[in-house]
Amino acid sequence: MKIAVSGKGGVGKTTVAACLAKYYANKGYRVIAVDADPDANLAWALGLDYREASKIVPLTEMKDLIEERTGAKPGQYGSYFKLNPKVDDIPQKYGIDVNGVRLLSAGTIKAGGSGCYCPENILLKRLFKHLVVDRDEVIILDMEAGIEHLGRGTCENMDILIVVTEPGLRSIQTAQSIKKLSKDLGVKSVYAVINKIRSKDELEFLKNELKDFKVIGELPYSEKVRESDLKNISPCSSDDKFTSAVAKTADKINAFINK
Repeated sequence: MKIAVSGKGGVGKTTVAACLAKYYANKGYRVIAVDADPDANLAWALGLDYREASKIVPLTEMKDLIEERTGAKPGQYGSYFKLNPKVDDIPQKYGIDVNGVRLLSAGTIKAGGSGCYCPENILLKRLFKHLVVDRDEVIILDMEAGIEHLGRGTCENMDILIVVTEPGLRSIQTAQSIKKLSKDLGVKSVYAVINKIRSKDELEFLKNELKDFKVIGELPYSEKVRESDLKNISPCSSDDKFTSAVAKTADKINAFINK
């Protein structure tokens, strides 16, 4: 299963990505979780102490690695570089184990047209393709917030794109924009997960506004999940009710991917 998780900033997409990764790991799957968000928080959400998480260097900032694999120095405009760099050893060599999940901090593919970033882009795109096409682990990709990443091919070939939403019109607007762009790019399997639900009325309102989506997850608002940030613990182990809702979401994901 290759699952990408997207949504507006602040809706809880990293929490959803982390909890899905931990769910599959606890079920005995081998899981690689990839943090492709510049505001990297996936390590903490998986349960790594924030002091240790802050020391992780994203692949896009590993200049020696980029030069070694592509043959070009990052930021060196107009240089030649390899279009098919070696990446198969990166998950094991540069990933870290966090509570049974193999974590890769990738950084993000830079905006199109910025030529000096080409070596980084090539390395990440080749890595993403390797993870999706050549590996047999469960891959969970925590994407950059918003919609810009969709034009960079980040979620190409993923089995499913999950758009996390919360009660709020801006969240809904972003979700609808993601779905439209995804359709334009040929991404067919786009589903919604509604997070931070406080009442049945909120849920019904959101479902009505997201009527173009298949909703595969309904996650309750949780003070314990919110407080996990202050307590420096993973939100995935802070609230049994929330964890149960994530498990139900995973069951629906399995059903859609395997049908």
